[in-house]
Amino acid sequence: MKLTLNRPEAVKTPLPLPERPRLAPDVKVHAPVEDGAPWIVQFGAQRYLRVGAGMARLLSLADGAHTAHDIAGELGRPWTPELVNQGLLRAQKTELLQDTERKTRKPRRWAFVPPLTVQFTVVRPEHVLGRFRPLMARLANRGWAVALAVVAAAGLLCVLAQGSAAKSALESPISIEALLALMVVTYLGTVLHELAHGMVLSHYGGAPSRMGVMLFYLTPAFFCDVSDGWRLPRSTQRVRIALAGITTQAAIGGVAAIASAVAAAEGNDGLRDLLLLLAVTNYASGVFNAVPFVKLDGYLALMSHLDISHLRDRSMTDARRLFAKVLFGGRYERALPDVGWAPLFGFACILFPLYVVSMAFTVWGQVLEDMGMVGAAIVSVVVGYLLLRLYGGALKLGAEARTAGASRLRRITVSTAALGALAAVMLGVTLPYTVSGGFVEQHGRLVFVSTGATDQAAIERGATVRLESGGVLLHRRLGEATVASVEPVDLSAPLAAFVPVKGIDSVRIPASGIVLDSDRLPADTTGLASVEAGRRTLAGWLYQKYLAPFWR
Repeated sequence: MKLTLNRPEAVKTPLPLPERPRLAPDVKVHAPVEDGAPWIVQFGAQRYLRVGAGMARLLSLADGAHTAHDIAGELGRPWTPELVNQGLLRAQKTELLQDTERKTRKPRRWAFVPPLTVQFTVVRPEHVLGRFRPLMARLANRGWAVALAVVAAAGLLCVLAQGSAAKSALESPISIEALLALMVVTYLGTVLHELAHGMVLSHYGGAPSRMGVMLFYLTPAFFCDVSDGWRLPRSTQRVRIALAGITTQAAIGGVAAIASAVAAAEGNDGLRDLLLLLAVTNYASGVFNAVPFVKLDGYLALMSHLDISHLRDRSMTDARRLFAKVLFGGRYERALPDVGWAPLFGFACILFPLYVVSMAFTVWGQVLEDMGMVGAAIVSVVVGYLLLRLYGGALKLGAEARTAGASRLRRITVSTAALGALAAVMLGVTLPYTVSGGFVEQHGRLVFVSTGATDQAAIERGATVRLESGGVLLHRRLGEATVASVEPVDLSAPLAAFVPVKGIDSVRIPASGIVLDSDRLPADTTGLASVEAGRRTLAGWLYQKYLAPFWR
C-alpha cells in the first residue's frame, strides 16, 4: 500500500508570472467531499496538498482566460490583484502553474522509493475496482468485522495448538509441488492484500491510481497506490484503508490454520504442513506490515490517525537535529514541535531499515551467494548504495549543524573524532566468519559442497562444520562434522543441498567439494552447512562477504 501527501520542492528561480496564468495539465483542484472536509490540490498521480478555500478558488480561476485583476474581481473582497499575485507566486514555486519551458509530468511505470524499494506499475485500477463498490457496501458492517476477527483468532489458536508440527514444517524442506503451491497462494494472498486497500478506498469514494509489483528490500511484493485517500474527510477512513491489507492477511492465515487442523484430524500430514506454512507466513507478514518504522501499513495507519503528513520524514529530521545538537551544539527548530516523541520515533525509523536489510540478506544471502558472480554483483551494488545513503546522512547532519550556527572548530573536532571512532570499530571489532554452502552424503561420507564464489581459501583442516536442515523459514540443527581435507574436488551436487526442496536429487549443478569427518551421519542426506573460519575484523568481514567474491 502507498499513501502519500507530498509537497514538491520550490524551484530556485521563479519565472515571471504569465499575464493569464493556467494550471499545469496534471493539476486538479478537488472540492471537499462533504462539509468540514479540506480542499485538496492534486498534482500528478500521487501528490496531494491541502489548501484553504480561498486558495482553492484562486487556483480554479487560473484557467488561462483570467488575469490577476479578473481573478481578484471574481473572488471579491478582501482579495486584491497584489494578493492574487502572491498566491500565484506560491503556486508557481510549487510547480502548480503551467510552464512552457518545462515538460509536462507524465506518469511513469518505474519508480524508485528510498531507501531500497523499486516499483513497477502494471495497471491503473480505478475503474475496475469501482465495480466492487456494491460488494463492499454489503461487507462494510460490524457483523463481518467480528466474523473476520473470530476467524483470525481461531486460526491463531489452531497454530498454537499444533506448535510442534508448525515448528517442524518451518524448519524442514518441502516438496517442489508444495513449494510452488505455497508461492502461488502466498502471492495471490498478497494481491488480495493490495486489492483490499483499493476496494476500501473505492468504497469511500476514492480512486486508487496504480497497482503493480515491486522489490521491497530485495523481496518481491505487490503494491497499490491509494494516495487519493487524502481527499477523504475523516482520518478513520484512511486508517481503515491502511489496515485493510493486514486484516485480509489475518483472515487468510486464520482460514489456513483452521483448515490445517482439519487436515491433521484426517491424518493428511503433508497438507497440514503446507497449510501451517501458509498460516504462519500470513500472520508473520501481517505483524511485519504493522510495524510503523517503515512505509508500510502500520506507518500509514499511524500517520492517518494522527493526521500528520510526512510523519516519518519529519520525525527523522527531528532525530537528526537532536543528534546534531548533542554532537555540535547550536539552535535547532523542531519539524514536529507538538509531537514530543517524534525524535525517538525518528531514530527508530532511521535504524529499522538496517534491520530489514539484514533480514533480507539472511533470507536471500545464500541464494545470492550461490548465484556466483551475479549474486556478488547484486549484493555489492546494494551495499554500495547503502554506504552512499550513510554518507548522504552524514552530509545532512553536518548541514543541520552549520545552519544551526554550530562553531566550525567543534564541527571539525567532532567529525574527526567520529571518523577515528568509526575506524577503531572497523578495525577493532571482530565477528565470527563462516563459509556457507551445503552438504551431501556420498559413498558413506559427508562432503561440503559450494559454488565458485565461496571463500574456500578460508577453510582450514579440522575446522568445525555445522550441519542444518534447509527449511523454508527456519533451520534445524542436524549435527557437526570437521574438515578432513582442504583439497577441493570438482563434482555435481544436488540442487537440494542449496535450496529447501526435497525430492529433486536428480537435479544437479556443478560444485566444488571438500571431504568431512563425522562420528555419526545425519538422518538427512542433504542440507545446509557452514564452516567456522575464525574471526575477522568488521572491515575484513565486510570485504570478504561483499567485495572479495569479485576476485575469486
